[in-house]
Amino acid sequence: MLAHSHLRRTGLGLAILLPLAAGAFFWSQPRSQAHPSPAATDTAATATLERRDLSTSKTISGTIGYGTPHAVEGHKEATVTWLPAPGASIKRGQQLYRADDRPVPLFYGEMPLYRAIEGKGLVGRDVRIIADNLEELGYSLGYRPRAGEWVSPPAVPSRPESSAPPASSAPVPPPTPVRLRKGEAVLTTGLIKAINRWQRDVGLPETGAIAVGDVEVLSGAVRVEAVAVQPGAPANGPLMSVTSTRKVITVAATMAEAASMAEAASMEQGAAVTVILPDEKEVPAHVLSMGRTLAAPEGSIGDSTAQLTVTVTVDDPATLKKIDSAEVTVSFAGKVSEDVLAAPIEALIALAEGGYAVQTPQGLVAVTTGMFAQGWVEITGDGLTEGTHVVVAS
Repeated sequence: MLAHSHLRRTGLGLAILLPLAAGAFFWSQPRSQAHPSPAATDTAATATLERRDLSTSKTISGTIGYGTPHAVEGHKEATVTWLPAPGASIKRGQQLYRADDRPVPLFYGEMPLYRAIEGKGLVGRDVRIIADNLEELGYSLGYRPRAGEWVSPPAVPSRPESSAPPASSAPVPPPTPVRLRKGEAVLTTGLIKAINRWQRDVGLPETGAIAVGDVEVLSGAVRVEAVAVQPGAPANGPLMSVTSTRKVITVAATMAEAASMAEAASMEQGAAVTVILPDEKEVPAHVLSMGRTLAAPEGSIGDSTAQLTVTVTVDDPATLKKIDSAEVTVSFAGKVSEDVLAAPIEALIALAEGGYAVQTPQGLVAVTTGMFAQGWVEITGDGLTEGTHVVVAS
């Protein structure tokens, strides 16, 4: 018991004097049991201790838009004859631009084409990109070998007569079968026929093969942010900048903020966050991507704090349908203390000799404080349990 301690409230707005010795403090009781003196009829405000989860959070300003633009380069030895207008959305199979007046469609994938897709039996992840996209566009591919199956790669092309080996040389052995790995596909007869049908449908020569530059492979549908050239330019250089078609929130976090949130695992890909819209509506969201490099804020001059770009997407895209651009706030979760005994911050009493206490019906109880969050504080103290009444500053 610390009944004779000199008490003072902290700067948290806890200024309240408790002259216990003078008997000016009374606990609230039913009228039939309490008989306060005429000089002391007021009762102190109380609250009960609770077991609850506490968590800190960090709010950072963000901007609604379409994310950071990325440059798109052409890979075709030709002349650009058409480009889409800024703001246009391009989906799988649609032409991204035209070269020599032929369409260069968009395919989805995680790697660019680096070689011609030709020759029955060709194996690779690039073949898988072609197969997956044609199948998604509705073309039948026939049987597709699965990972683990053995397939025969293309035969070695025959040499021109001018370079034919002497008649006495040994014949070229047949290609050695290879085992199909996960993520790969095979250029089968069915896939070659599908390529021919697709080429006929989009207005390309029916070769059954796809050369580098015949299609452009990007990670998904894109929105054209700006064009970099005009028709007549070479098609083997930067052509345009594009963004995602989905609206996102871009947040610029300082290194200190990123480090603090990373410790709580709230600033990493897939982490749940909350977006507060201009009308104060809170919507659930998650981290879509994290930048890998620090950069000075856009438009800054001189020394500026380097920032890391964090891209956030709301769980329900319809939420941002009517918002073209706006400033918002993103709340990242911090540290979490689960199922702890907590009291309202207003219940803390700062002791003259240091530390804190709370006032219970039995008197003052010294406490050890933990996390402060959301107007509550984690505490431990002798005899304190869930449901214990404590005095709070009014």
